[in-house]
Amino acid sequence: MITVVVFDLDDTLYDEIDYCRSGFSAVAEYLAALPGSVPPDRIFAELWGQFSAGNRTRTFNVALDELAISFDDRLVKQLVDVYRTHKPRITLPDKSRNVLDELKTRYKLALLTDGFLPAQQLKVRALEIEGYFASIVYTEQFGRQCWKPSPVGFEKIMRDLGTEPENMVYIADNEKKDFIAPNNLGFSTVRLIRPTGMHTEVSDEPGARAQHKTHQIEQIPALIEQL
Repeated sequence: MITVVVFDLDDTLYDEIDYCRSGFSAVAEYLAALPGSVPPDRIFAELWGQFSAGNRTRTFNVALDELAISFDDRLVKQLVDVYRTHKPRITLPDKSRNVLDELKTRYKLALLTDGFLPAQQLKVRALEIEGYFASIVYTEQFGRQCWKPSPVGFEKIMRDLGTEPENMVYIADNEKKDFIAPNNLGFSTVRLIRPTGMHTEVSDEPGARAQHKTHQIEQIPALIEQL
């Protein structure tokens, strides 16, 4: 019987694309304030255009080149820091909040998320969801080597809540990394595929696929009841 429901954060409880848009807006405002820069709306349009076109690793470098803004490695690092430490303009969708409200009356809830620690903590605060969870694990606190697919974060929740894996379900989105550890540990696993999800790849790695999947978060409570 399921007694603990563990959620991923990004692209599970909210649309990660909204965080990306918020981050690039903060970077655009920062850049626009520098001497000799260009208006923030033009900077944002270039950043968003690069990102939307699939440039996810050198977004700032290429955008700065296109905008004819001189830069060096130090400026790029500053922009990365602005992106990661800005106060996100994101909100929790009503459907997600309704599901959390419903599940909290019947299960213990936990949150497990990878990513740079300040950014993930700021997301949780902006979404106003701390009160839903009996355990929140930011895997960055244990070191980058403990990001998923490491089992460390899942084992921490098991210790925090004194729960066996067969009584736990993990709900997440990214088949490349999210389900390997909980599948191996004996969790039930559910893949939530959001319409604007950024991680839609299919994995051929053994044990990487979730045992169940849904495209609608509001179906989660009924799905859990069947596990």
